[in-house]
Amino acid sequence: MPINDKPRRPRPKLITSLLLFLPGLFLLANLILPALSGPRIPRVPYSFFIEQVQDQEVARVSVGQEQIQYQLKDEADQPGQVLQTTPIFDLELPKLLESKGVEFAAMPPPGNRWFTSLLGWVIPPIIFVAIFQFFNRRGGPQGALSVTKNKAKVYVEGDANKVTFADVAGVEESKAELQEVVEFLRSPQRFTEIGARIPKGLLLVGPPGTGKTLLAKAVAGEAGVPFFSISGSEFVELFVGTGAARVRDLFEQAKKKAPCIIFIDELDAIGKSRNSGGFYGGNDEREQTLNQLLTEMDGFAVGDKTVIVLAATNRPETLDAALLRPGRFDRQVLVDRPDLEGRLAILKIYAQKVKLGDQTDLNAIATRTPGFAGADLANLVNEAALLAARRGSLTVDNQDFAEAVERVVAGLEKKSRVLNDKEKKIVAYHEVGHALVGALMPSSDRVEKISIVPRGMAALGYTLQLPTEDRFLLNEEELRGQIATLLGGRSAEEIMFGSITTGASNDLQRATDLAERMVTTYGMSQVLGPLAYDQGQPNTFLGEAGMNSRRMVSEQTAKAIDQEVKDIVETAHQQARTILTQNRDLLDKIALHLLHQEVIEGDQLQEWLSQVQVETDSLNNHQPQAELVEV
Repeated sequence: MPINDKPRRPRPKLITSLLLFLPGLFLLANLILPALSGPRIPRVPYSFFIEQVQDQEVARVSVGQEQIQYQLKDEADQPGQVLQTTPIFDLELPKLLESKGVEFAAMPPPGNRWFTSLLGWVIPPIIFVAIFQFFNRRGGPQGALSVTKNKAKVYVEGDANKVTFADVAGVEESKAELQEVVEFLRSPQRFTEIGARIPKGLLLVGPPGTGKTLLAKAVAGEAGVPFFSISGSEFVELFVGTGAARVRDLFEQAKKKAPCIIFIDELDAIGKSRNSGGFYGGNDEREQTLNQLLTEMDGFAVGDKTVIVLAATNRPETLDAALLRPGRFDRQVLVDRPDLEGRLAILKIYAQKVKLGDQTDLNAIATRTPGFAGADLANLVNEAALLAARRGSLTVDNQDFAEAVERVVAGLEKKSRVLNDKEKKIVAYHEVGHALVGALMPSSDRVEKISIVPRGMAALGYTLQLPTEDRFLLNEEELRGQIATLLGGRSAEEIMFGSITTGASNDLQRATDLAERMVTTYGMSQVLGPLAYDQGQPNTFLGEAGMNSRRMVSEQTAKAIDQEVKDIVETAHQQARTILTQNRDLLDKIALHLLHQEVIEGDQLQEWLSQVQVETDSLNNHQPQAELVEV
């Protein structure tokens, strides 16, 4: 659990009362003190005052902003009674007084307002101090100046939620790399005696959800040292200089608790390259924060004690080069998506928290979830448990995991979305077209299920294909097979109905993108040759390329690229049409059964798909060369 230096103090009621009492006291002083300052002077209308001036009855006048006091003449032209009136905006008054020979001057400050003036000087500072104290007490131990304090959560040995390497699975190479840090924190003398120096900073790099934060906590748990955890976005605030102040405060606290670990999640929030347009202007708040972080990492050695900085990001290509140089983040540790054995180990960890049925096969589930990260698998186990509880079961079985996989991959079933008979028939033939073509393509994923029950936001039906093993390389023939499978649905619509619908839009987009990568990235073109025409390496962690990814090429080359992409897609389209035409009876048989049952899976589906046949010569007209490509 996070630790606090001081207990939280209760909200002060006295300060709140003062905030309400002092303004009332100021108003009361303005109303009451004039009445207590002396005898009351008679007040007359302004029009009566003007008549007295014109009749030359006024001896002298004192003009103020709030009132006009004047003195009348007595019978012997001596000073007489004093009266007052309320002034109005009258520019002719000075001329009238001068023409009648009346002495006039500005009214001096009244002597009976000394206490009111004193309150005017004293009350504003008191109110300011009261408000400051009010927020200072509400802000807890850090007070009103906590905006410059770091917001890191501190975990110490003995926490109930302590994490160790036993709680982390699927990243064995990363754990082995970080084990060296643990050993150094436990017994640094073994390293320092021979002159070895542990890296100051380690950068955990990998896709979202692969367990970078969990690994950092496990390092602290294994070493038994304090662990400061903070996100990169928490350094940056509206006020300029706040981020740099928080960096300084964080490292000051770390020095006091050394040896310890500082973990900065989402480092790219403050560590973007200063030459890539990530900052606006030369004095940006994020740039100041980054500069302070670089300075602190250069000079935070604490004698014999050790402070190690761990950071995590899924966009290492955006980081500033100064962060990655030796002496700062010396080492990068890849935390990638787990393989089959890693997924099985992760499932076993999370499955301990739920009640599994006797027949539940975690190995089969791990096989059906390639590309799932640790967070995805944790969510999968939880979804399966929720589904089991919803149907009233006391244990989580294989059917719950199968449904959970479909929910994660395709989305929630939309049984309320009712299709008319014509649309339902089109969707059925479309999905069966995918299945028949996919069953015949080389090294294609195994077709496990065909459904015309809508799922997710836009899917009116789906064909579920699951791999039988982890694959890291694909050749050109297999990529063309994937494109043909994507176009199987559209081809079935063309054959059966003589027209096409909007249902194949996503298939066309994916097929076109894959064909363009074959030409521009993988060099699988007989015309253009082994050249790469994309702008750079795509983001392998996000699985996508950046915007405007194609390099600047000549008009002839651009036309050649477009023509090659079109030829690849069109060839795959003709392959799909050939397969479906030669298996027309099987297409009708499966589609009619699907219209009746809505879902086909299991042994019956595999028996039908095993009957798909096609003449070999019809598929070998455009046989590609088998070049391997990394996926």
